[in-house]
Amino acid sequence: MAWLVLIVSGMLESVWAIALDRSAGFTRPIPSIVFAVGLLFSMAGLGYALRTIPVGTGYAVWVGIGAVLTAVVGILALGESASLPRVLSLLLVIAGIIGLKVFH
Repeated sequence: MAWLVLIVSGMLESVWAIALDRSAGFTRPIPSIVFAVGLLFSMAGLGYALRTIPVGTGYAVWVGIGAVLTAVVGILALGESASLPRVLSLLLVIAGIIGLKVFH
C-alpha cells in the first residue's frame, strides 16, 4: 500500500508544480488553490509512505515521478522540447525509479 501511495503522491507533485507555474506568482486563484491542495496531499502521501519505505528510496522515487511527469506535460502540453537527448534522459530517470523499487 505504501508504494501505491508513494506513486500517487509523486503524481501529485507534478500537479502542484504545474499549478505553481500556472498561478503566475499566486496571482491567479484557481491554480493557486490547486497548488495548495496538491502540495498538501502530495506531502501527506509522502509522509505516509515513508513510514515503511526508507527515506532515501521514497524521496528519490517521489521526486523522480514528479520530475518525469512534469517534463512530459511540458513536452506534450506546453510546447517544450522533445529532443532525443531529453527523452533519453527522462528514460534514464524512469530506469532509476524502477531500479530503486526493485532493489530497495
